[in-house]
Amino acid sequence: MVDTPHSDADQGAESMLMPGLDLPDAASEGYQVLARKYRPSRFEDLIGQEAMVRTLTNAFAAGRIAHAYMLTGVRGVGKTTTARLIARALNYRTQQADAPSMSLSEPGEHCDAISRSAHVDVMEMDAASRTGVNDIREILDGVRYAPVSARYKVYIIDEVHMLSTSAFNALLKTLEEPPAHAKFIFATTEIRKVPVTVLSRCQRFDLKRIDREVLTDHLANICEKEQARVDRDGLGLIARAAEGSVRDALSLLDQAIVQGAESETPVDVRQVRDMLGLADRARVLDLLEKTVRGETADALAELEDLYDAGGDPVVITRDLLDFVHAASRMKAIGPDADIGESRETAERVFTLAQSQTLAQLTRLWKLLLGGLDDVRAAPDALAAAEMTLLRLAAASMLPPPEDAARLLASHPPATASAPGNASAPAGVNDAAPGGSMEAPGKPEAQRFEARPAPQDLPVELDPPGAGIQDGPDSFETFITMLSARRDISLQSDVERYCRPVMFKPGQMTFQPEKNAPMDLAPRIARKLQEWTGAAWVVLADRAAKGGQTWSEKRAADRQARLDRAKQDPAVLEAMRLFPGTELVKVVEGEARAAPGAAAKENDA
Repeated sequence: MVDTPHSDADQGAESMLMPGLDLPDAASEGYQVLARKYRPSRFEDLIGQEAMVRTLTNAFAAGRIAHAYMLTGVRGVGKTTTARLIARALNYRTQQADAPSMSLSEPGEHCDAISRSAHVDVMEMDAASRTGVNDIREILDGVRYAPVSARYKVYIIDEVHMLSTSAFNALLKTLEEPPAHAKFIFATTEIRKVPVTVLSRCQRFDLKRIDREVLTDHLANICEKEQARVDRDGLGLIARAAEGSVRDALSLLDQAIVQGAESETPVDVRQVRDMLGLADRARVLDLLEKTVRGETADALAELEDLYDAGGDPVVITRDLLDFVHAASRMKAIGPDADIGESRETAERVFTLAQSQTLAQLTRLWKLLLGGLDDVRAAPDALAAAEMTLLRLAAASMLPPPEDAARLLASHPPATASAPGNASAPAGVNDAAPGGSMEAPGKPEAQRFEARPAPQDLPVELDPPGAGIQDGPDSFETFITMLSARRDISLQSDVERYCRPVMFKPGQMTFQPEKNAPMDLAPRIARKLQEWTGAAWVVLADRAAKGGQTWSEKRAADRQARLDRAKQDPAVLEAMRLFPGTELVKVVEGEARAAPGAAAKENDA
């Protein structure tokens, strides 16, 4: 979080004022971890917290200094460090200045002792270990006494949410009307556990997670100061693993630098990935693409390879969640959505997003979210991850929820029975004239009238096929329409990758070939809706058994014509007269070829 290491200057001045409070010099402690060495020593060194610094700077300049501050945020974003900086700013004093100041570029006479938690007028308390009311009373008993040497007595209470209810109650009165010489600074990671009565008496600042790119730049700057070499991509992995926490990132950077201690080459992304136990992000995206395409065998093999390479099933599942979330953002916003990935990865994610509807991506997200809990709790994490992939593959083959609703609307449930009957008994005949129904073999007295309840009425959605104008009624006429519309790209994909299963106005089901584009079904549905003026339900079902693709059918027809021609007496005589002759093409005297085949008849 800093650009300069913490300074230990001017320690002697404070030692003369506070004998007995000296701590060992930092230089005598041996190696300092990066998180301590590069702790911010000025407000300018804080990264990612510009809004808070600007507010405090304006408040100090205007003399509107609050008596209590509440700092909240996730671990490692600088809450305790900021509290100490505020304590230094409140008690800032040099030979040239004697007033609260946010400019700490020149160390004041109290700055070093406060930074080292060694000042008698700045008390730090960890509420996680001192939660009782008696601990708070010790503080409150000393509040009424004036500071020994500083301008203000400052009380810093870390993890304040851990205080007991009675401790909070004891603090309330003093917090509302503290002495003029007392200031309180609280820090917490669980702001919702702090009573609102305490929050209302404090000026609150939310410290944000540090943006991944900002954190990566910061790590690169520290590497330069430490004369350490780590690839930019490796630093990006560290920033991502830290989840916005600067302290976590610096701790991981310490480990990464050690990886290259005995090598002259920079620490590369592979070494960082192995250190973090991460799977290759590109391979995780491969895994997601195979799963969405329904290639379950390849997906399971890819997962096993990632596991054997050291990938944690929990991390792999979280990466899958990240990619589904990124695809959802790109589906909603467009290809310019910022997903924090490289350009190549972003292009692949956008292609994935185009193959799914937003409802389908939401369904995949919910399945992965439940799968993540399963993977964490299961005795065999790999098995749980495999089951999650199988559920994803099955869900990706289902039609979008909105299309499923139309299918249900096109097949309404059986007519409801009369009141008192939960459902019609098995074997009941269709409604007779007049709206009555009768079970076979039952007396006339048991006839009843079918009156559907309002809640049983089907959803009023247009069934598939409603309103179609001049649309195809078979797969052959669909091919003819593609040829007539000159949609070469879609026609090529349909002819090569679609094995027709069912085709009727408004509905189409096909078995996709292994290498079929993931977005083929939605592309067909969009074009048919555009050309016919009605919604179509197009389902790609890998489990179905479809017929020949149109390319296979055309090739088979061509081969059949060649075989028939070879049996023709005239052809046989010609081939006898001209040895070595090969029959390569048959030109029909009349256009008897199947629809759509004429355009490619000369492909032989």
